[in-house]
Amino acid sequence: MRAALRYAPALAIVVLLVAAWQLYAASGRVDELLLPSPADVATALWEDRALLWDNFTVTAGEVLLGIVVAAVAGLACAVAIHLSPTLRRATYPLLVASQTVPIPVVASLLVVWLGFDLAPKLVIIGLVSFFPIAVTTLDALAGVDPELRRLMRTLDASRLRTFRFVEAPAALPGLFSGAKIAVAIAVIGAVFAEQSGSDAGLGRLIQQAVPQLLTARAYAAVVILSAFAIALFGLLSLVERRVLPWAFETRGGRTR
Repeated sequence: MRAALRYAPALAIVVLLVAAWQLYAASGRVDELLLPSPADVATALWEDRALLWDNFTVTAGEVLLGIVVAAVAGLACAVAIHLSPTLRRATYPLLVASQTVPIPVVASLLVVWLGFDLAPKLVIIGLVSFFPIAVTTLDALAGVDPELRRLMRTLDASRLRTFRFVEAPAALPGLFSGAKIAVAIAVIGAVFAEQSGSDAGLGRLIQQAVPQLLTARAYAAVVILSAFAIALFGLLSLVERRVLPWAFETRGGRTR
């Protein structure tokens, strides 16, 4: 009941927005080929369910594998930069610069270079997901209480033991925060990658549906992508709550 009450305001806003969308689409002020109503989108979700599911499994596999690759690479990069000030000065500017690259352009070039298989999709998804994971983890490592580090030095702990018992646990909330950001934008990266060159996936389906004036199908694919990203975000939040309950402590001392 408490969970239902907690999300009731957000659910109410969604219901109001969908209702307003339905009323506007039914008013005749916009062509249904340009903006289908929520009812049309729901119909497309049902009638095209087999087609949407087949393409969703392709996109979901790309997103999940890309996030795993980005998480491993981002965590390794953050730890390496944290442990080596020289490496930080050498690579951190490059890390920031990697996010200034226009993804649609890079996606097209990677398809030409790597072909139409899984490789360019993983590179694109990893590229957009890597940065938030690396930066939030690095900030969490840098934000460890200096008193804890001094305590470990007082106990004559090695640099490795200090990292293992103090810094690594402190970095976990940052890792989860970055991963939750990454799952939201990984879906966008997958769509760009599929539209640049692919024979399957929801991004490809949207690209084909719009010129064919099957806009309800395109919107249905967008709804599935959004629901998938929200589900991944919620799953990560649930895992974080179970693994790091202390990260959810509020000022009142209770968990959210």
